[in-house]
Amino acid sequence: MTASMIDSQVFRHIFSTEPMRQVFSDEARVQYYLDIEAALAKVQGRMGIIPAEAAEEIIAHCHAEQFDMQKLKTATERIGYPVLPVVQQLVGLCRDGLGEWCHWGATTQDITDTATVMQIRAALDLIEADLKAISTALAGLAKQYRDTPMAGRSNLQQATPITFGYKCAVLLAGFQRHLERLRELRPRVLVGEFSGATGTLASLGAEGLAVQEALMAELGLGQPEIAWHTMRDRIAEAGCFLGLVTGTLGKISMDVKLMMQTEVEEVYEPFHEGRGSSSTMPQKRNPIASNYIHACISMVRQHVAALLDAMVEDHERSTGPWEIEWIAVPEIFCLTAGALKHARNIVEGLQVDPVRMRANLDLTKGLTQSEAVMMGLGPALGRQLAHDLVYDICREVIAGKGTFLDLLAGHPQIAPHLTREQLAGFLDPANYVGLSGEMVDRVLAREPK
Repeated sequence: MTASMIDSQVFRHIFSTEPMRQVFSDEARVQYYLDIEAALAKVQGRMGIIPAEAAEEIIAHCHAEQFDMQKLKTATERIGYPVLPVVQQLVGLCRDGLGEWCHWGATTQDITDTATVMQIRAALDLIEADLKAISTALAGLAKQYRDTPMAGRSNLQQATPITFGYKCAVLLAGFQRHLERLRELRPRVLVGEFSGATGTLASLGAEGLAVQEALMAELGLGQPEIAWHTMRDRIAEAGCFLGLVTGTLGKISMDVKLMMQTEVEEVYEPFHEGRGSSSTMPQKRNPIASNYIHACISMVRQHVAALLDAMVEDHERSTGPWEIEWIAVPEIFCLTAGALKHARNIVEGLQVDPVRMRANLDLTKGLTQSEAVMMGLGPALGRQLAHDLVYDICREVIAGKGTFLDLLAGHPQIAPHLTREQLAGFLDPANYVGLSGEMVDRVLAREPK
């Protein structure tokens, strides 16, 4: 029986992905605990801190399939933390009492935090793969539609023209920054924890830092400069990063939903039989992937806020805020994976209608070009007068008193300065996309070759 959308037999592949769920599964978490215990035994055996024979015996049993998960569940409920029950079973699996050397000098939070960091490392690799795939797809769209004019929109109304390639390149630039952030945060976030009871490594004496250094090298993690048991910015940074990523995914879903409206119909999510169907309206094609992105990212934001709450911890070991992370971190990553999957499917299979884009641009019969006319008149009349004249003529067009071109060309203050042919050029949206193409090229130049 499951109660969570992430683990639901029906919804699991909608709200998350199998690889991400695996990273945060009970079995994977226990194996991470054991990987740390094995690495600790290995380095301590090599350094002569524990007997080499004990290290070999401990390592031989650090495999999750040797552990009784039901017994682990029962002991965790009784004790309150999962690491000691794992250690107890590990001790029991080792012969001749050699298991008593495991977990030497460590504390529960050392193992738990380091396992969390290892989960985050694996999860970020999955996130990075999707970010790169989405970037590649957006780069393809930006290049293909570099010069395809469409309406830019401000306050949901048509503004000056842009190109669809420009719209895609704006998104692409955001994903490029996310990949930069990911590269930058890894050295800060992927740092292990091995500091003992209150972080001073007192249990290992003078050898404590050497053990810590060797352990982190064995695990492929950074060595902390000091304990971070109750300094949780590393975990919070990972969560905030995903908050930024999912915010951008929400931007994609919002624009796609708006552009799929019947009155707009400029792009569509990829189609397959029955996708987005209504139970009562056969003609409908709903933006299903965008809807699920919206749901996932909204929940991610709430969990990011919870991680920021979890930073407010007491003294050297906390009384509750730490456990917030146990709930929030897996859900943040799993829901982000679901949103990324949907966004990737959208951009890799997006159906684009340039003809409809142009038709929508022509709906106002040139009014979107009012700025172009104003700027064209500005040198002769001054910007403010040009603005006021064009503004008044726009109101006349909206009132049905004539076409924009006719009213402009027949205006006594405009006709001496601009010919009808020049005005017609200003009213062609394709002539007023600014430096959209050049900006697209600048973004594309930053893509890996």
